[in-house]
Amino acid sequence: MSSITMRGITKRYADGTEAVKSVDLDIADGEFVILVGPSGCGKSTLLRMIVGLEDISDGEMKIGDDVVNDLAPKDRDLAMVFQNYALYPHLSVRENMAFPLRLAKVPDAEVTKRVEDAAAVLELTENLDRKPANLSGGQRQRVAMGRAIVRDPKAFLFDEPLSNLDANLRVQMRTEIARIQKKYGTTTVYVTHDQTEAMTLADRVAVLRKGVVQQVDSPRNLYNSPVNLFVAGFIGSPSMNLVPGQLKGTSLTLPFGTLDLPDVVAKRLGNAPAGERQVIVGIRPEHFEDAELVGESERPSGLTFRTKIDNIEWLGSELYAYLPYTGGEAIGAQLGQLAGDLDMEQSSGDTSQLVARLDATSQVSEDREAQIWLDAKRIHLFDPETGEALARPPLA
Repeated sequence: MSSITMRGITKRYADGTEAVKSVDLDIADGEFVILVGPSGCGKSTLLRMIVGLEDISDGEMKIGDDVVNDLAPKDRDLAMVFQNYALYPHLSVRENMAFPLRLAKVPDAEVTKRVEDAAAVLELTENLDRKPANLSGGQRQRVAMGRAIVRDPKAFLFDEPLSNLDANLRVQMRTEIARIQKKYGTTTVYVTHDQTEAMTLADRVAVLRKGVVQQVDSPRNLYNSPVNLFVAGFIGSPSMNLVPGQLKGTSLTLPFGTLDLPDVVAKRLGNAPAGERQVIVGIRPEHFEDAELVGESERPSGLTFRTKIDNIEWLGSELYAYLPYTGGEAIGAQLGQLAGDLDMEQSSGDTSQLVARLDATSQVSEDREAQIWLDAKRIHLFDPETGEALARPPLA
């Protein structure tokens, strides 16, 4: 096992395009770090530079204490698990797992021991003599992981390993990967576009946008304290609501009402410029609630407003209500590029929608008005010009 250190890592192609831009990242020995971001953000390119499948244009890559910029992949002692399993169809599970050890001329007795030990951990013992074609997708992915495990490498590298599996198998394999990584304690770098995988598996998550690392932090801190609009919009499902606001002192005017910033939010503004200014207000869907379900003691700490309910999605354990509001065009230009980067649809015209995650017992109805409560202590404020957070909650 080894740490991985990157300083100024850049990937520049012949036409001048930079897929990865000056990445500085420290991955500790035994840490599980996930690289996440929308398609084309450079996360897979960065992973391939770690393993040596892509040349490094600028910067320094170290594995442990060794600079590996010019080392071939086979000399870096890393094990990679690919999206498409990359198994040999004519070999049994046993021989697929043993293949890298055979290449390294490991003695037969040691090969047998390592393969059988890994098969026991991965619950593949009964399948050792079967061919890949006779296995399920989840079993094939476990074979690919077993082939990596038997090598006892310095680090595991995963390139979207679960994207070919159906939803139920993805949940099962997430649990398997977490269990195995904890058992072996091997340094792990994992690439995915699925934020659920990132939030449930990682010790830390690195969010990339157009080749630039935006924030590296624990899943909890990414969710609760995003550094900018991109991280705020990318992390969370459904996405954070982003609405225009007008801030005057500690009074915040939203398209659906005006509130006084709670002390906990006002203090976070610190030395922000005084006077009236436009801001972008971030509100997580779960920070709304049906006002009928909010206790009288809680109501003063938030904003209660009346609105029509456009649409309802009832999921049993929770309810999503879609609330129209006007005035979204005030920040349309600022959010246009963000929507493109996040592959999100942007509302056209003057009317936009909020998404509110309400308690499943709520009795709100479609095409009817209802009173909705917003927890003002949980709002986020962003600079509309730079996209940077103005008032970040404290880190966990």
